[in-house]
Formats: sequence, structure tokens, C-alpha cells
Amino acid sequence: MARTTRRSTTHLSRRLVQLYAGLALYGASSALLVRAELGLEPWGVLHQGLAELTGISIGVVSIIVGAVVLLLWIPLRQRPGLGTVSNVFVVGLAMDGTLAVVGELDGYGFRVSALVLGIVLNGVATGLYIAARFGPGPRDGLMTGLNRVTGRSIRLVRTAIEVAVVATGFVLGGSLGVGTVVYALAIGPLAQLFLRVFALPEPTAPAVTAAPGIATAPGEPSTPAPPLGSGPVAAPAPGQAILPQ
Repeated sequence: MARTTRRSTTHLSRRLVQLYAGLALYGASSALLVRAELGLEPWGVLHQGLAELTGISIGVVSIIVGAVVLLLWIPLRQRPGLGTVSNVFVVGLAMDGTLAVVGELDGYGFRVSALVLGIVLNGVATGLYIAARFGPGPRDGLMTGLNRVTGRSIRLVRTAIEVAVVATGFVLGGSLGVGTVVYALAIGPLAQLFLRVFALPEPTAPAVTAAPGIATAPGEPSTPAPPLGSGPVAAPAPGQAILPQ
């Protein structure tokens, strides 16, 4: 029993490390896309546009937008997890922190390198964060909630949301460019790759011991206990990558 408890605790600890490492890396990779100045991911376009409009840092804008989107979960009856709430704060803080360290880049070669590195690290972050299984990000929860309420496909709902987000951000002054297109084409395959790389095995659960005086039939399978700290997380539709936004 003690050995099983230690394994479960270790498994939970690894999931927590993956969660926060993934969220921090996601914010850092988004900051690299900002420094590349070649176009941002869809929600990044909106965040940058609002930052230009209000004078607030893009990381703080990301936190505010995430909190507002999370409020939209209430009428959709979505249930946030630890990863959902952590996403709102950690990504924005990591983004502002990285922007404070990495200054503006001079030269097209440096900017292209920052774009490529940002997109690849974003894929790594996606694999780390989602594989930890602590719930979707607020923006993805909005997507899955609308999918459930409206009955429309994930693809249609996501496309409609992101087109609206990009258009609004662009009108407000957000950066839309070749980087936006490259990100859209690359992030799906990268996310699928790193989801496999960082997939966590389920911990071995102890068999259920029969109550005193009650015999268990020979060969009857025992009921495994659920892993510590896990909760029901809906699997993404086939071919659809759920990104930690």
C-alpha cells in the first residue's frame, strides 16, 4: 500500500511539473512570436490589439481576456480544472517576464529564428500542458462548451471563434502576418507529436480487497482505483488538437 501511494504521489507530482512547465513555456513562446514581429497566433493578435489600445502589457491583457472568457463558461455549464485556472495567470505572467528579458530583435534573420523557435516551443508547451490532464484552457473550454450547446462541429466552432478574434485584434492594431499562417499550419502537427512524447502512463492501481468473510470468485477482475488527482477530461474529437489557450 505504501509503495502504491508513493507511485501515485510521484505520478501526481510529475503531472503538476508538466502542467506548470508547459504553461510557462507557452507564455515564453508567445513572447518570442511578439518579438519576431512577423504575425501572432489568433488570440495573440487580439491580445496585442487590446494592449495597443489600452496601454496595458500584453501579458496582463492575456490574463484579463482569459478571466473574461472563463466567466463565459458559467452559462455554458463548463467546469474548470486546476489547469484552467492556472492557465489564466501563468501564461500571461510568463509572457511579460520573457518580454522583459528578450528585447526587440534587429535583423530579419533573428526575427525569423525567433518565429520558428517560438512556434516549435509552443508545440512543446502544448504537449506538456495537455498531457498533464488538468483540464482545458479557458479559450478551449469556450470552444467545447459552444460545441456542446449549439451542436455544431468543433472545427466550425473553433474556426468561427478564431476568425472573429483575429479580425477584432487586427482592427485594434494586432500583428497579422506570415507568422500567423505558419503558426496555423504547424501547430496541429507539432501538438500531436509532443502529446505523444509527453504522454503519461496511468499509475498501477491496487486491486480492491474483498470484505472479510466474502470470497472473490477465482479469475474475477478487480476494479482499479482512479489515479490520484485525476478528473474526467473529455477527449478531443478525432483529428482535432485541443490547444492550451
